[in-house]
Amino acid sequence: MTIRVGVVGAGGRMGSEVCRAVDDADDLELVAAVDPSHAGRALGEVTGVGGDLEVAADLEAVTGAGSDVVVEFSGPSSVGANLRWLLEHGVHAVVGATGMAAEDLEAARSLAAEGEANALIAPNFAIGAVLLMQFAAQAAEHLPHVEVIELHHDRKVDAPSGTALRTAELIADARAQAPEVPLGDDDHPGARGTDHDGVRVHSVRLPGLVAHQEVIFGGVGQTLTIRHDSLDRTSFMPGVLLACRQVGGLDGLVVGLEHLL
Repeated sequence: MTIRVGVVGAGGRMGSEVCRAVDDADDLELVAAVDPSHAGRALGEVTGVGGDLEVAADLEAVTGAGSDVVVEFSGPSSVGANLRWLLEHGVHAVVGATGMAAEDLEAARSLAAEGEANALIAPNFAIGAVLLMQFAAQAAEHLPHVEVIELHHDRKVDAPSGTALRTAELIADARAQAPEVPLGDDDHPGARGTDHDGVRVHSVRLPGLVAHQEVIFGGVGQTLTIRHDSLDRTSFMPGVLLACRQVGGLDGLVVGLEHLL
């Protein structure tokens, strides 16, 4: 059975890559593309695939095209409202856009629990990044002193990244007690990064980077560093395609690609 897929944020860097990956998959069909900044243009002109399929300005296009699943890669300002709309209209959602407000997440969770559509929200779709988070949680049980450093390209709009925040949450859940961490010189606020669930998180934004993360643990006479590097956005596509294929079998709203591995 072919799964009919729509893409929201189709003209962006990640959305364009999703369009190409879906178009190349034998069991998926790209049927709708939404991106207000490219509305009215042929998708083929924007992404190199999709031919004359017209990029739409709003979400009505995904239901009009009979989409089974919609991949949402818009941005923090629109992802919450888009996810609620999709669930209200019975369309399964795969969400990669980060920065969703807590109230939007809870509203989506209620809609998915009560309605006919499911949602998967993944801070990171790279299999290696998901493994890093799992390894970090395992290490935190034995080495509770830890800091997270995430590095991304200079056009990423949110900081810290969703991956870093999710990593900190998993670490906090795994360790029995958060140790005291020296916060440094008060004359330079922010030098020690931000505190998320008792874990220090540092963000780097530079041209030339794609998506990278280090988790550094410290112990008596030793350190442990776990690092993942996405060198190209194609690294996220196997996870996106996996989510498209499996979201219909989930129960409500699920956070984290690890639940599908």
